[in-house]
Amino acid sequence: MIHHEGKAAGAAALCAALTVLLAATAQASAADQIAVGVGCTSGSSLRLRAEASTDSAIVTQLDKSVAVAILGKQEGWYYVSYDGNNGYLSADYVIEDQDGVFTADGRVNGDGVNVRAEASADAESLATVNTGSAVTVNGFADGWYAVTCQYGTTGYIRSDFVDLTSASAAGSTSGVVSVAKQYLGTRYSYGGASPSGFDCSGFTMYCFQQMGVSLPHSATSQWQSGAGQKITSTSGLQSGDLVFFCDPSRSNGKACSHAGIYIGGGQFIHASSSRSGGVIISDLTSGYYNTYFVGGMRI
Repeated sequence: MIHHEGKAAGAAALCAALTVLLAATAQASAADQIAVGVGCTSGSSLRLRAEASTDSAIVTQLDKSVAVAILGKQEGWYYVSYDGNNGYLSADYVIEDQDGVFTADGRVNGDGVNVRAEASADAESLATVNTGSAVTVNGFADGWYAVTCQYGTTGYIRSDFVDLTSASAAGSTSGVVSVAKQYLGTRYSYGGASPSGFDCSGFTMYCFQQMGVSLPHSATSQWQSGAGQKITSTSGLQSGDLVFFCDPSRSNGKACSHAGIYIGGGQFIHASSSRSGGVIISDLTSGYYNTYFVGGMRI
């Protein structure tokens, strides 16, 4: 009996040791993604390598004068991150920022990311942003970026939650459209305004709330809110514009009966109460929605 207890104790000790080792490895891995500095590329068509060797595989190519997060350094190489790609750049082609003051485009890479009042995890949260949200990075200190969010909130986000990128890359996948697409397939719920269920105006209200914009919970109220510039034709719409519709049989005399978010290409995303409903993407250029289109609003 004592023999078996000894085996059990040994196994338990081994499991505990492995647990500690795995936890330490995970923490080290996470820490490796927090930037230790920021640099700027000084050459064109630079090859980001998988390893610190000119014989290593090419991860991607970088243009001249783009900001990269520096994750580590070794002789002759910087380990950097750019647009979600990590790899090695020759130190000959990276100019390291010295004063922590610069301007770069960024894109948030996680959901529920806090924008803090100070560069500390204990500081007050001023707002939360989600994957794809565009930010302007204004500086760097102790692993944190000073940022300005799309709708004006300024604060700090820990560097591992922001990918430095170009304006065109940030704009192509950022903003309210990216937020909205995260909820494709979410069920329709009358009066709903959360990921557990949305109605049409609850969906648009929630998505814009993630971008720091407050809207009322009603399609008509949103249309009449004066929150942005009104667009009178479908040809004038841009990705991210609110779109509104009025089916007289469903509006009860109100100005609008439905709302959604234009995503480009003649399509919009919305919470539909139809049989195949929930959060779906529909065509705006023909059929029912084209017939009852009221207008758009650019926030």
